[in-house]
Amino acid sequence: QRRSLAPSQLAKRKAGDEDEDEEDWHPPTSRKRQKAASETESGECYRSPFRKPLAQLTNRPHCLDSSQHEAFIRSILSKPFKVPIPNYKGPLGLRSLGVKRAGVRSPLHDPFEEGALVLYEPPVLSAHDQLKIDKDKAPVHVVVDPVLSRVLRPHQREGVKFLWDCVTSRRIPGSHGCIMADEMGLGKTLQCITLMWTLLRQSPDCKPEIEKAVVVSPSSLVRNWYNEVEKWLGGRIQPLAIDGGSKEEIDRKLVGFMNQRGLRVPSPILIISYETFRLHAEVLQKGSVGLVICDEGHRLKNSENQTYQALNSLNTPRRVLISGTPIQNDLLEYFSLVHFVNSGILGTAQEFKRHFEMPILKGRDADASEAERHKGEERLKELISIVNRCLIRRTSDILSKYLPVKIEQVVCCRLTPLQTELYKNFLKQAKPVEELKEGKISVSSLSSITSLKKLCNHPALIYDKCVEEEEGFMGALDLFPAGYSTKSVEPQLSGKMLVLDYILAVTRSTSNDKVVLVSNYTQTLDLFEKLCRNRRYLYVRLDGTMSIKKRAKIVERFNSPSSPEFIFMLSSKAGGCGLNLIGANRLVMFDPDWNPANDEQAMARVWRDGQKKMCYIYRLLSTGTIEEKIFQRQTHKKALSSCVVDEEQDVERHFSLGELKELFTLNETTTSDTHDKIKCRRCVNGHQVRPPPDGSDCTSDLSQWHHCADKRGLQDSVLKAAWDAAVTFTFHHHSHEEQRGIP
Repeated sequence: QRRSLAPSQLAKRKAGDEDEDEEDWHPPTSRKRQKAASETESGECYRSPFRKPLAQLTNRPHCLDSSQHEAFIRSILSKPFKVPIPNYKGPLGLRSLGVKRAGVRSPLHDPFEEGALVLYEPPVLSAHDQLKIDKDKAPVHVVVDPVLSRVLRPHQREGVKFLWDCVTSRRIPGSHGCIMADEMGLGKTLQCITLMWTLLRQSPDCKPEIEKAVVVSPSSLVRNWYNEVEKWLGGRIQPLAIDGGSKEEIDRKLVGFMNQRGLRVPSPILIISYETFRLHAEVLQKGSVGLVICDEGHRLKNSENQTYQALNSLNTPRRVLISGTPIQNDLLEYFSLVHFVNSGILGTAQEFKRHFEMPILKGRDADASEAERHKGEERLKELISIVNRCLIRRTSDILSKYLPVKIEQVVCCRLTPLQTELYKNFLKQAKPVEELKEGKISVSSLSSITSLKKLCNHPALIYDKCVEEEEGFMGALDLFPAGYSTKSVEPQLSGKMLVLDYILAVTRSTSNDKVVLVSNYTQTLDLFEKLCRNRRYLYVRLDGTMSIKKRAKIVERFNSPSSPEFIFMLSSKAGGCGLNLIGANRLVMFDPDWNPANDEQAMARVWRDGQKKMCYIYRLLSTGTIEEKIFQRQTHKKALSSCVVDEEQDVERHFSLGELKELFTLNETTTSDTHDKIKCRRCVNGHQVRPPPDGSDCTSDLSQWHHCADKRGLQDSVLKAAWDAAVTFTFHHHSHEEQRGIP
């Protein structure tokens, strides 16, 4: 027989002391009937044995004597707090909110962790001194945030330590500035971000060294600085970047920035352009700033300009000046830059002239006596020793360990018959040499230099002057082909344009490489555009007419591997500094600049951190023309600065009368005027021999160029294809050859 196993039924059977030999089972009646019957029979309600009786609650506590109470409280307090999370390993909340930390002060990051970058280490104290020192004033280690120290390369760690020592007055007591003069691509931005983040968060005194920092940069780099801060600090800080807006809006933002106070400033970093800073300097000069960083600081080499004056009046002791190019030209630039970061270290301008400039310049004069020369050398060494205490410079050779190979090639291109005739015709008519008097260069001679440089690029650039029959171009229109029009580009009329056309065509058809085209003239960029449209190359163009916001967008798009653009056209005047164009690995420097720093800046756009491909740099020169003379001036080493001229209006300060006359000549018979002048001992019968027959090297000026080559010596297939078009000679330099032991 089946029996119910419900708890209530089991309880009934147990309560009734049912035997195992129970009588036959009968189907139970309904619950209501069952309950009624049970109440009728027993006279009381049924209570399940599984229900516990309810205890009466009272608010009166149990009476305990004092000893029991004390023991109970002590037992509670003796148990340590435990976070109610399984397997919790974190801190146990020993520091109470609003209560000062007890015990010895400790650094923000562990100085003994593997790979830690320690900027300051407290002096080691004896046991006796440790007893006497006030623990609340004991200095602590300053350690770079591991988030940053893990990504810093060895030379960058050294740079951060140098910067920190300078701005905290540990290198030069009483001076808080320095010049970061590393070459392009060595990570100056990352080093400065690391410096700012460290100063904003810690110091030996266990508190932030500064409250706020200002970064002043060219307008094209404001957004880049903002992105770099976001990239390396990952949202730990919120910088304020100002790259446009109305005057009222900018003033409001700047006032808000300057009014920030306290240990945790919401936006402690201001990123602003030189132009905006100059226009709104009054607002920023009303308060104080802990640190100012001037990117592309060679803008401040003239202490008389408004930007220099505005920045110099900013109330900040700590100043860092960044420049990827060496200090150029003359001693006054040394003084201006060093005086900006460390005022007074070289004395006043008058003292500097008397103690340094005059003796050094006299010592460098060709007619100087032995005593003057000796005194000049001593003063130069003294000056360099002072400057080097607050200036750090490393060359791009360091990058060879981290980046792919870079091959830089100087390509000499012969003029076309049309260019040759126009060039000779101009020299006959304009007669620029005859206008040179007493070693000075006239305005018309400067104009002649510009005309010749444009003619070397393409005859189309001087076509309008030929039409108007300006001086030097009388009757030149007859030399152009019949029906010639500037509406379409004709590469065959220019040697350099012909070589460029070959380089682009071979690159496009044999690889997926991208190319950056750089020129000093926007008119040349216009020709590039016509050529690209004619060949159906996709391109982007950056020059002075492009807004700052748009610049950042097109650079980011071009660097994307999926972007279809093949060519990036760049004006060296507008965008040569600071841009990162690692999306391309070939760069063509179409025309040289008087200032080698401008060319170096432009050519460093592709060989930078993040580049994965072998890089090719092509520097095109017109053979035997003024362009070779400019290149020779670039490579000629100066005792003071390794640089030559700054801009064309400064030409007369650096050229002798004989050298000026030589500018206005054309050598039609040479394959390379530069190669002829260096008297290269590597070459025999026009072909290179390595090592040179007498075991010597090329003479000094071009010792950086490891190879001189004709067509047979070329290894670059792209350039070899263009050789027959117009190339006459090349010099090339291999970035990794020093490390491989190649002479």
